[in-house]
Amino acid sequence: MNSDSAAARIDTTKPHPARRYDYWLGGKDNFPADRESADAVAEAFPTVRLAAVENRNFLRRVTGYLAREAGIRQFLDIGTGLPTAGNVHEIAQEIAPESRIVYVDNDPIVLLHARELLDSAPQGATTYLDADLRDPRRILTHPDLLATLDLTEPVALMLVAVMHFITDDQQPYEIVRTLCDALPSGSYLVMSHATNDYLEEEDVEKTDEANQRSGVPFQLRSGTEFAKFFAGFEFVPPGITAVTEWRPEEWRAHPRAAAVSMLGAVAHLP
Repeated sequence: MNSDSAAARIDTTKPHPARRYDYWLGGKDNFPADRESADAVAEAFPTVRLAAVENRNFLRRVTGYLAREAGIRQFLDIGTGLPTAGNVHEIAQEIAPESRIVYVDNDPIVLLHARELLDSAPQGATTYLDADLRDPRRILTHPDLLATLDLTEPVALMLVAVMHFITDDQQPYEIVRTLCDALPSGSYLVMSHATNDYLEEEDVEKTDEANQRSGVPFQLRSGTEFAKFFAGFEFVPPGITAVTEWRPEEWRAHPRAAAVSMLGAVAHLP
């Protein structure tokens, strides 16, 4: 892991989804361009910070379910983002220390912080790939992935709050299909995705315009469009829901679905 090379690649003049997300979560690893982009989105969708928090909560609940109830011991988390409390390996390895996790992101600043993602329990393993979701074959054939995960055993593929950055012209369904085709029976697909299902037409137009101004390609998708990613999988109850409604913690008050506008689902490969 070459920190000097990663630092040299950081372009602080252009916003990046991982750093923008960090800003919404209250982190410090972001730059003026990221904050300006994030604020442009927040003008049209004022509850975007809440959406980021609730999406992270969804990731944590799903990881706990997969490790504790589904018995999954291998995780491929693409679009990892900057480390924060409750990363996948921390949750999974607390339940099953032998869990093995591969993180993938394409932001060099995430690479600089990757050592926090590599603090594995000694019984398990973690690794970080500096790679792009838009090149799924490179991810699947990367020697560090193959040294960490056994692709003949079930894997949880986690695409949490990342596919909405892959616009239709970038073949999003083909990307997910390529990744899923590498998974054996018993694997899981976890996804969350920004949606227009809960927004009024006027709000959708404002959000689309803000996303264009933000400098980060972004595409809202309907529940029907979201469901297409799961072809060949069987949904784990409750199926496709607002992320706040996927097996929520009963003691918490949950925000309205429209305030988060994020769909989530977990599905099993028979």
